[in-house]
Formats: sequence, C-alpha cells, structure tokens
Amino acid sequence: MERLNKYLAHAGVSSRRQCDELIAGGHVSVDGQTVRDLGTRVDPEKQKVAVDGQAVRAERSVYWLVNKPRGYLCTNYDPAGRPRAVDLVPHVRQRVYTVGRLDEDSEGLLLLTNDGELANRLMHPRYGVEKTYLVQVAGNPNHDDLHQLLKGVWLSDGHVHARRVKRLRHQGDSTWLEIVLSEGKNREVRRMLARLGHKVMRLRRIALGRVHLGRLGLGKARPLKANELESLRRVAEGVRHRDQRKTVRVGEKVDQRQRHGAPAPVRCPPATVGRAGGHGRARNGRREKKKPR
Repeated sequence: MERLNKYLAHAGVSSRRQCDELIAGGHVSVDGQTVRDLGTRVDPEKQKVAVDGQAVRAERSVYWLVNKPRGYLCTNYDPAGRPRAVDLVPHVRQRVYTVGRLDEDSEGLLLLTNDGELANRLMHPRYGVEKTYLVQVAGNPNHDDLHQLLKGVWLSDGHVHARRVKRLRHQGDSTWLEIVLSEGKNREVRRMLARLGHKVMRLRRIALGRVHLGRLGLGKARPLKANELESLRRVAEGVRHRDQRKTVRVGEKVDQRQRHGAPAPVRCPPATVGRAGGHGRARNGRREKKKPR
C-alpha cells in the first residue's frame, strides 16, 4: 500500500503537490469511487486508479546517470525557470527526480530515477552509501586539517566527518583533494572545509558507491548499467539484512557461542570458586577448606 498522491506522482501524472490538488478537487477515483482524502492509500496491483476517467498505470522504473554542470538545480520545479538537472534528460518520458542533491555551484554525478524506495535508501544517512568528491580548495590544507576532517567537525546541524581524505595535487595557490563521505547533509563538504578556513573553489562528485562518472561528458546522461544498478541495490539490501540481525538491545551482552546455537556455558557461583584455582564445597555461605592428603 502506498499514498495515493505518491502513486500518481510516480506514474507521471504531475508533481505530488499538484496531485494533492487533483485529489482534493475530486478528479481522482479508486475502483470507480471518487476520493478526496489526501491520506488515501492504494494497492496499485489490486485497485484501479483514474484521473478524470482516464486510467493511471504505474511507470516502469528507470535509472539515469547524469553529469550535472554548474548552474543547474536539483529540483523538479523552479518558479524562476532556471536550468534543472531533469532538463538534461528530456527524452525520458517517466517523471524522474534526483537521488540526493548537488548545489547550484557544484557539478558531477547525479542519479535520476522514479524508484522511490531505492532513492530513499541511497539518500538516508543511516545506510552509509559512500559519495566521492574532487574538491579544489583555496590554500594548502596541512596534515592537521586533513586529520580534523576525518575526526570530524561540528556544524549547525550536527557532527560530521569524512571517511577518507587524500591530497592529490597543488594548483597555484590552491589544492585538490579527494574526499569520501557517507552522509548527505546540505552543502556538507563546503561547510566542513569552511570551518577549517579553506574556501571551496570547485566541487565535483565522481562516484556514488561503486558507480563512477567515468568519461561521461559534462551535461550528458546515460542509462545505468545492470551491474551498476545491482551494486547499488546490494548496498541497500545489505544494510537491511544487517538491521534484521541486530536483535540484541543496547547494553545487552550475549555469549558468542549462543549466537551460533551452541549451549551457554555453565557458570559456577562465585562462592564456589577458590583462590589459585582451587575449589571446595560451600556450607552456610562459607567455603570449606580442603583437608591435606
């Protein structure tokens, strides 16, 4: 079951906000009955949804890799009419949206899809999907700066850190770095480096997980390859399986042998354990000393 407005948006009817207006206006029916409740949920496999009498069919999932130029926005609607990343795939008939964001001044790898479940898993910080960036910064970050990026810095929305940092080369009075993150906070790379006194001059994402930008030209797009899509799905599925294995509550300790089905060891009460490894029987709470042979 999924929200009706979400289903309509994924089917390419319109944006989710405009789908809400269609529902509220009585333009949408489910199994022949007009619905106006914005919280309505439907099962697309069992129920028939229509807009103004026209049947709505779910779109097949599509996955496109885009090399976003600077100056393009990661949004499906911009009242100012500025260029959008989705404008780079005008031939794609499905209503796609960007997985994560690159700010207007950044460039590089973007994934566009209509697969909401996969997109959510790839964007959510708890799944830890790695994102790799090439960053040109003003000045020459020293060893302490790079170590601080790994250790982490405090931003207005929490503590953030890089997974890996590598100094690549110098270019005049600037330095190129390769930074790998596993979170997705707004303008995270720029703000981290600004905290260390280094302004970002250029930022380019080159990889999402094991999917790399490669030689894809600036402003160009291509379908995701089957092995690339499978690698992203494995990341999402792997995290879900790890979550299912976390059956022990915080602070609870379980013997490793018990986790693998072996019986727990029998532990003797402390009163029965003698000094230097000797053992004796306890009577009335006191240990009986061994008699000499």
